[in-house]
Amino acid sequence: MIKLTEIVASDSMVDDTLTIPFDLRQKSRFSATTDRGKDVGLFYPRGQMFRSGIILTGTDDFKVQIKAANESVSVMRSDDCLVFSKACYHLGNRHISLHILQAELRYLKDHVLDHMLEVLGLAVDHEMLPFEPEAGAYHSHDH
Repeated sequence: MIKLTEIVASDSMVDDTLTIPFDLRQKSRFSATTDRGKDVGLFYPRGQMFRSGIILTGTDDFKVQIKAANESVSVMRSDDCLVFSKACYHLGNRHISLHILQAELRYLKDHVLDHMLEVLGLAVDHEMLPFEPEAGAYHSHDH
């Protein structure tokens, strides 16, 4: 097993990729299999998460780039800033992880939250997309 323990520059050449869902990217230590079939062990400081795009290295200078897996997400899109802000407010008030993009919100599929937004008059779609939520006000936003 290859141990991955250090972050390297984002412009480094990579040997492999590791595509994993959000719940696994929140863990600081775990074993996985890369996209090309290599067994790796990831070791990261507690309280942080593996952001999509970071490159890790360790044993034998083997470099692996983390990628966010496609997941079942609820998606709300709106070009109306007031509607978008209301959706952010109500979802944030429930302390859920939100992936915020230009005129688009994503959260892990949840029929209760979907219904809440629909009651507010918003349309919610379900798609398989990468989920990369905001780190939060007290965490680094570096990738």
